[in-house]
Amino acid sequence: MENILLKIGQTINWLLEWPLMIYVIGISIICTIALRALPITHFVQAWKDVLMPKKEASASAGDMTPFQAFINTLSANIGNGSLAGMGAMIYAGGPGAAVWAVMISFLLMSVRFAEVYISTLYGARASKDSTLGGPMLYLRDIPGGSVISYIYAMLLFVFGASVGSAMQANSIALSLKETWGISPYVSTAIVFAFVSYVLFGGAARIVKASDSIVPVKVGTFFITSFIVLAYHYKTLYSSLVLMIESAFSPVAAIGGLVGFTVLNAIHYGAINSIMATESGLGTAAVLFGFTGSKDAKNNGLMGMLSTFISTLVCFIVALCIVASGVWTTGLTSTALTIAAFNTVFGVYGGWIVTFLSTIFGAGVMVAFAYITRAVWLFLTGGRFGWFASVFYAVATVMGALMPVQAMWSFAGMISYGLLIINLFGVLYLLPVLCRDLYGSKSRS
Repeated sequence: MENILLKIGQTINWLLEWPLMIYVIGISIICTIALRALPITHFVQAWKDVLMPKKEASASAGDMTPFQAFINTLSANIGNGSLAGMGAMIYAGGPGAAVWAVMISFLLMSVRFAEVYISTLYGARASKDSTLGGPMLYLRDIPGGSVISYIYAMLLFVFGASVGSAMQANSIALSLKETWGISPYVSTAIVFAFVSYVLFGGAARIVKASDSIVPVKVGTFFITSFIVLAYHYKTLYSSLVLMIESAFSPVAAIGGLVGFTVLNAIHYGAINSIMATESGLGTAAVLFGFTGSKDAKNNGLMGMLSTFISTLVCFIVALCIVASGVWTTGLTSTALTIAAFNTVFGVYGGWIVTFLSTIFGAGVMVAFAYITRAVWLFLTGGRFGWFASVFYAVATVMGALMPVQAMWSFAGMISYGLLIINLFGVLYLLPVLCRDLYGSKSRS
């Protein structure tokens, strides 16, 4: 039965991927033009807003400050998809896929700015006793919004419980078993206890946990990956040339691999960019929507930078794989990333990637715990918050102990639904954004 569901999911995903890419990239281009290439013109300002955050919003204004929303957005975006996803992308699309992922992520930075800006704008206009935030609030203003906002929330609830909880728990349990032989039952019990502790502490404990996890996972990743790149410094330039050239011209078969076409590179680079950054899904809009902040531009720039940083992490993983030469071995997913680290650290490369997989997964689980809780409170009018916590914690157990290949396919379809709905909302409300951002002089 599971194989049948897997085949159905894979077939539907294959049929939807190209139309979805055209849809996402088209709206991303429109946003970039309407925002006057804002990712370029305000890139430095975005860094200033992150490194020197304004003292505007205290935690009392909302569940978290804008900077904490930025941290949680990074936590949600930088997950096992960055480690396993890059290996799968290089295996299927070749080195050039990484270049296309970066180029498309540049366009997605405009989408991320737009969704966070609109979320903050609508949140600031909402009544003081409103518990809403994110797309659930601004989608009400699009045609059919009274129904669509609930459909979006239901999809995001399922997405959070599956991708944010079950699948991250599965990746953690699998990594610990493969590297150190730890029983899935032991790792599941630990993950369940951790998630339960965080969840039942409410929003404040979720935010605090994210604040603690993100510096560790980002710091560990950059230190170890830069060591890998430094070790292979002689091949860095040629690897970058190979990646750029193969992005625009076919690559012949090498080693145990088949050749790669330019369409392969575009296809896998685009899909990976969209899914790895989550730009357009509305997750960042949810987080920033609950800050209580009224500075929409500041929040939008911080959100935009989160897309850049998550893309940078993905590109560094891809560069480690290509520069180390393991991309021709025929390995895929996390195994390919481990192989790249093994060229420098030996058997400890697997240990490092396993630790990264665990801490990356934990960070995603914490961030999505908040997102899932937020959409549940919207769906129920602020009631039965305990049920969302119980459901999310149980999902970790189910995900860690059950095969989830079919779930990955159906989670992909759920993410497509989120993209279609949220991006339509962003496009429809883009004139509102531009009038607020640029005033009456806007031609958008």
